[in-house]
Order: sequence, then C-alpha cells, then structure tokens
Amino acid sequence: MTDWTETELSALRRAYASGTTRVSYDGKSVDYGSAEDLLARIRTIERAIASVGRPLPVAGLAGFSRGDR
Repeated sequence: MTDWTETELSALRRAYASGTTRVSYDGKSVDYGSAEDLLARIRTIERAIASVGRPLPVAGLAGFSRGDR
C-alpha cells in the first residue's frame, strides 16, 4: 500500500473544491483527467486512511443447542 498523507488529501480536496484538476503538493504536481478522476482519488485515500488501525473482522462459527439432546 502506498502511504498517503493528510497533506496530499488536503491538496486534492482544495483542487476539487476550486474546480481544477491540477494538484500540487510537496513539490509534486499531478494533472487528473477529470473532476470524477480527482474525486475517485480522494475517496480512495479517505478509505485507506480510515482503515488504518482498524482491526480486521473476525469470522466465527456459532453453535446452538435445543438443550434436549
């Protein structure tokens, strides 16, 4: 997984809010093809950041008994 930063995410959000598809941060510059491409990148990074530190779900098997057997 690539390590995204809050700086990158903030720059992407600012660009999207201003209606541009060119994003610059940390000496880097990226041109996105459309606002939809930019928004998809924002959502990808938001999901990745939100999932950091969240424990993975544990699958289990439940057993039931009627008590008469």
